[in-house]
Amino acid sequence: MSAREAAVRASYDTVAQEYADRVPQRFAGDVLGRALLSGFAELVKRDGGGLPVVDAGCGPGHVTAHLAGLGLPVHGVDLSPRMVETARRAHAGLRFEVGSMTALDAGDASLAGVVAWWSLVHTPPEELAAVFAEFRRVLVPGGHVVVGFRVGSGPRSPRRAYGLPVSYEFHRFAPERVAGALAGVGLEVDGRLMWGGEADPSAGLLASRPT
Repeated sequence: MSAREAAVRASYDTVAQEYADRVPQRFAGDVLGRALLSGFAELVKRDGGGLPVVDAGCGPGHVTAHLAGLGLPVHGVDLSPRMVETARRAHAGLRFEVGSMTALDAGDASLAGVVAWWSLVHTPPEELAAVFAEFRRVLVPGGHVVVGFRVGSGPRSPRRAYGLPVSYEFHRFAPERVAGALAGVGLEVDGRLMWGGEADPSAGLLASRPT
């Protein structure tokens, strides 16, 4: 595990419960973001042949549970053991494991979909390609990826989050940078959505591994 990943793990172990108390409520009100996830679910059910989906960087499991409710055979993976414990308590019928999106515990071409919903936020822009290459590796040809992220540029290094100390960098991305990184590893960008106000814009991209 890199020093960056270790800092992210330690920070989310610290804030896991506070995060779980706040963020799922925000997700419940994010109508356009959930609409993009619904489109992703339809594509996976159409093209995935019943193969599983991974929610990479699942946090307390609210997105995993939402996708399961849409009919996907999905499980969650997160760097933070405490986040995984929180997800297991909140969603006892679903599977959650400790792991990294840079080294997914899945065979080549074994998954119908990969979700990275706000979980790229601690990935430096120059490392996006490596993450997306791992997504492509585990995707079956015709499989789908959906990523959601905040729009902007430059890292931020908050000292506190959710009222507690943290030690990570927070990244926002230009949609063109994310799209370029996806295309650079051989994933085709199929759709884009931007929403939110000028003060805090959000974006989501749908991509697929060519057949």
